Amino acid sequence: MTATPETRARITQILAAQALRDPQELTPQTSLDALGIDSLGMAEILFAIEEGFDITVPFNANTPEAAGLDLESVGGICDGVQRLIDAKQG
Repeated sequence: MTATPETRARITQILAAQALRDPQELTPQTSLDALGIDSLGMAEILFAIEEGFDITVPFNANTPEAAGLDLESVGGICDGVQRLIDAKQG
């Protein structure tokens, strides 16, 4: 599932704010490593996403791959969140 433009814009804003970057600098291919986002920053991002989209992100820092989300890139996060939104809406 590809993220809608609205979902992509909102998540890009969240990621840019955490990385202290201009949202227009971020592309779907931008990695979180390139943004300098560490594990604490990732936790803050996930909380902001859960609050902003009223969803639960199944994430465990010890086993991040178990969440079924690609947390490596902006596009991966956007698409994963869109799947969670769609699943919640049924």
